[in-house]
Amino acid sequence: MVAALIAGSLFTRQLLWTPISAINMTDIVSNQFKMSNASFSGTDTNGEPYHITAASGRQEYDKPNVILLNEVAGTTTRNSDGQKITDNITAKNGVYNRIDRTITLTNNVRVDSSNGDKIRTDELVIRL
Repeated sequence: MVAALIAGSLFTRQLLWTPISAINMTDIVSNQFKMSNASFSGTDTNGEPYHITAASGRQEYDKPNVILLNEVAGTTTRNSDGQKITDNITAKNGVYNRIDRTITLTNNVRVDSSNGDKIRTDELVIRL
């Protein structure tokens, strides 16, 4: 790895000026892309909006369609008997699968709905 960095500096001026201390070797070795304050927004299959945030997330390079999330919070909107209901959702962990369009929440999952409904569970799968 060090040989590649030294050889790269001979061909790339940008790498020549990048201090070695600025490269996080743990992220490179663990084959992961890490992000802070991750945020996902869109509409579900019913056209209703959702917004999900996470304190941190990580994505493995060889699994680009799966994002692992920590400290997840989100808001979804749904229709029930002609009434719009907003669900505020939190969980310690989550897995966002971009292909399946699902988020699997785990560990202390809490759902508080605008109609007064409350759910407390260890796992919840949301289809977007």
